[in-house]
Amino acid sequence: MARVSNKVTTTNDIELKDRLVAINRTTKVTKGGRTFTFAAMVVVGDEDGIVGWGLGKAGEVATAIAKGVEAAKKNLIKVPVHKGTIPHQQISRFSGAEVFLKPAVTGTGVKAGGAMRAVLESVGVTDVLAKSKGSSNPHNLVKATILALTEMRDPLTVAQNRGISVDKVFNG
Repeated sequence: MARVSNKVTTTNDIELKDRLVAINRTTKVTKGGRTFTFAAMVVVGDEDGIVGWGLGKAGEVATAIAKGVEAAKKNLIKVPVHKGTIPHQQISRFSGAEVFLKPAVTGTGVKAGGAMRAVLESVGVTDVLAKSKGSSNPHNLVKATILALTEMRDPLTVAQNRGISVDKVFNG
């Protein structure tokens, strides 16, 4: 089965909101003293099915965040959101981080921690159960969550591929 690309190519007409996931400070010790640099992990999304992540590095925090936002706008993906939740459960792994996403009924809320919560809220998911296993590194958690969302399949597409109605996809 051929995979459909869900990359978003234009960002001109999309109003994106950015969320800061993590800031890391590094120090380089030289003869002249200590030099600090900052790395900012940022997630952007329109809260309507589009999300992306970026990493920005600079000598100041504000500049690193701005660079992260620009990097995030370059790798946006489209995620199927069905009635405020994800269409089906998904397990994904990136490096040492493993994430488990499961759809939830209306009113549950986003039951996810830290980095996963930022990604899921940015994509517009309002009800989901999520669990992270393994590494709690925010960089790997964001990448694993985005990977899991990339592998989500839209109920309408599944119905068309199987030649059945959307109602039959959910109810059997």
